[in-house]
Amino acid sequence: MSLDLNRKKVTKNAFRITKRRNYTALRVRVPGGHLNARLLSAIALLADKYGDGTLHITTRQGFEIPNIPFERMEEVNKDLQLLLKEFQVKNGVKIENLSAGYPAAGMRNISACVGNRVCPFANTDTTALAQRLEGLLYPNDLHVKVAITGCPNDCIKAHMQDFGIIGICEPEYSYDDCIGCEACVKACERKVTGALRMQNGKVYRDERRCIGCGECVLACPTAAWTRRPGRLYRVLIMGRTGKRNPRLAMPFLDRVSEDVVCQLIVNTLPYAETHRLKCIPKEHIGYIVDRTGLAQFKEEVLAGIKFNPEARIAKTMQWPGYNTLNDANFVSALRKAPT
Repeated sequence: MSLDLNRKKVTKNAFRITKRRNYTALRVRVPGGHLNARLLSAIALLADKYGDGTLHITTRQGFEIPNIPFERMEEVNKDLQLLLKEFQVKNGVKIENLSAGYPAAGMRNISACVGNRVCPFANTDTTALAQRLEGLLYPNDLHVKVAITGCPNDCIKAHMQDFGIIGICEPEYSYDDCIGCEACVKACERKVTGALRMQNGKVYRDERRCIGCGECVLACPTAAWTRRPGRLYRVLIMGRTGKRNPRLAMPFLDRVSEDVVCQLIVNTLPYAETHRLKCIPKEHIGYIVDRTGLAQFKEEVLAGIKFNPEARIAKTMQWPGYNTLNDANFVSALRKAPT
């Protein structure tokens, strides 16, 4: 069966144009990779009823339902209403017409590690932040990727995102509770940056070397180290994979509050809309920043933000990605090694 389809409308509705003619795949958003277990049966029902009975868990922690006939997209959208209602309530998203399916697909699913609801290393509730950002950012049609990790272990690969958000802590030390066992010093030296040293029975922390991971808090047997109340974050920006100049994200903001994180990304949307190439509706945010320059980006996205006292901003940034493979560095694998 051949259909006259508006490809832009189809993809905006969160359906994919796939390699199988006359079939599509639906992307189901799962902010932070966390959802109520009862919704799994609703997603499975959609896959059985409209697809081939299989599901794909995407790299961004959403679901994809493959092999849906194009002519059944409207039926799928109507049956999506249960999921979309839950999506609205949990994330504070506003969808005007629930029976029309997803209103946008440009903003990629916000992914997150499991966070401090489960993981002892995590410094923050990554799920809650992912859901808050979803409510602030969705729907929009811009190509932006956001991921949140609970600590500098970076299990979510924040360094490969447009906005990589890392939960950090400000460790507080109590000399009265310290027994001088040096467990924290050894843990930091062995696992992290060696920011701690013992001198005259007291532990000293080098703030220049401390990355706010909280390893000292976990290592201390007497709770002499604790996490200072209040959530702080490090924000990395403009990392990317892909065929054109893949690179790691670099630190942009450090020790900032959750409100600062949210406002930064919200401010990025009008910046991207203003400067994107009009011939590329979903131009990647990283290429926009490359074109306008960091100074222009900072001027627009930091405007109006009320920074917390601890906050720090990077003065300069460089992204040392690569454009092409260096042929001079490669030889044939079949060539004999020199003897």
